[in-house]
Amino acid sequence: MRTRTVTTDAVLLLALTACRSDNEPDAKPSPSKPATQKNTPKAAPSPDKPHTFGQTFTFTDDIDGVTMAITVLGYEQGTFHPQTSADQEFGTTRYTWAALEIKACLKKGTSGVTRYSGALAHAARTEPSTMTYGDFPKTEYPYEAKMRTGDCVRGKTVFAVPAKQRPERVLYMPEVLDMPEEWAVPKA
Repeated sequence: MRTRTVTTDAVLLLALTACRSDNEPDAKPSPSKPATQKNTPKAAPSPDKPHTFGQTFTFTDDIDGVTMAITVLGYEQGTFHPQTSADQEFGTTRYTWAALEIKACLKKGTSGVTRYSGALAHAARTEPSTMTYGDFPKTEYPYEAKMRTGDCVRGKTVFAVPAKQRPERVLYMPEVLDMPEEWAVPKA
């Protein structure tokens, strides 16, 4: 069943971190491993070839008429080194932090965004980290934010990823879409 609220992200990113300290980590949620779904099959590819970074995907929710534009702007992996490594955080070996930068603009209606509508696809699907630290790349994409017509949010969402693998695609999967929308991750 569809919900009437468009939740967007894939990772959608703006800073709602004004109250965070830059040298103290936030309280840690309970997950003990990176949010990688090892038994989840790869998402089916979009009917068209994936977008390239910088290309905007615009869609309208058929129920509410809300129109949202999403742009994946960049990806970085292993280029920043917070005080807590991905391996330390999740008890893994050979994982590193990666950041995806996204911009979402609400063209029509009122809606909300969240960083949990997106994922990275390689051999498995990797969800955004539930952790955030003051020394993660800025500006951070919001966990949740309400938007009105004309509002845009932009920022970075961090993922714990295998250090020697680069994802193939960014998947954008809000509930209002039947299939994920995809962007090809450029080769390093």
